Amino acid sequence: MAGAAGCVTAAKGQTIPSETRRYKDAATEFDVYRLTDPAHQSWLPASYERAVSRRDSFLIYSSDRAGSVQAYRMDLKSGQSRTLTRAENLVRESLTLAPDERNFYYLDGRSVYMANLGNAHTREVHRIEEGFDLGRGFSVSEDGLYALLVEQKPGTSRLRLITLRSGGAQTVVESPEPISDPLPRPRRAGVLYHRGNELWLVNFDGGQNRKLRIAAGGLGPAVWSVDGRTVLYLNFPSDPKQLNNLRESTPDTNDDRQIAATSQFISFGGNADSSVLVGASGSKASPYVLLLVRAAKRELTLCEHRASDPRLVSPIFSPNSQRIFFQSDKDGKLAIYSMVVDKLVEATEVEDK
Repeated sequence: MAGAAGCVTAAKGQTIPSETRRYKDAATEFDVYRLTDPAHQSWLPASYERAVSRRDSFLIYSSDRAGSVQAYRMDLKSGQSRTLTRAENLVRESLTLAPDERNFYYLDGRSVYMANLGNAHTREVHRIEEGFDLGRGFSVSEDGLYALLVEQKPGTSRLRLITLRSGGAQTVVESPEPISDPLPRPRRAGVLYHRGNELWLVNFDGGQNRKLRIAAGGLGPAVWSVDGRTVLYLNFPSDPKQLNNLRESTPDTNDDRQIAATSQFISFGGNADSSVLVGASGSKASPYVLLLVRAAKRELTLCEHRASDPRLVSPIFSPNSQRIFFQSDKDGKLAIYSMVVDKLVEATEVEDK
């Protein structure tokens, strides 16, 4: 389907024609779908947010196609998008679907908002108090009851727990070091967060705040396993001759082990049961998106990403593990891409909420 470029007026509910274009990847000959036009910028939410519906029918994302950054819902069958917000200062990485997929949450300036995907009705849930600014990271628990937000001021970074029904907030933990990327622990009232170059785990009530045992070196993205028992993360060895490797930390036993060395993954995402991982290589010689099968510790090249900064690629799986999404500026401005991987990865069960 040919792309339809051009600026449109930012109005809630406005339908944008499909911009999807299919092409054969130069390196693998696999089909790749460019979902948004690189004449304007488009962004996926942060890799740990819920961006794709459980049945793989729609995607939420942000774009500046209308002259300002707004949130959109894309129908993955037709390719059409619909404007969801008229935000003044949308934080593009913050979009996340509510568990019921009838609403979504996002940050606009100093506020947390909830918006209905059907009628686009918007409600302010929480506003950052004076003296603090927005930090890096926002997420919603799997039961939809709580949100985690990072706030900061000079010399202080704090993690806030927001009760979404009432908008009330309490400080979970505070640190003189930068806190970022809070990840609610599945099936438990806890949250994983980055603190400098370390991973920490704390209960929602602020108890048992502790540093996890992880490998020495640089720390990359981290995600929970679906059962909340282990944390998968990227390790960047201090020795440049060693390969970037994926590792698994088990908080309850304080164990840490290597999953596999990688083709210099700089970012990654896991499928629903963490049996297959998708990564973006940071190698200039091999700028690829790859699948890594954990059991075999083998990689399969899917396509080139050729992003100017490989950290932007941030590949993710759809909840049913049948499609991947990533972003790249290889064709101009940052655009969103997708590949169907149903012949390479088994489907995973999807539970309705």
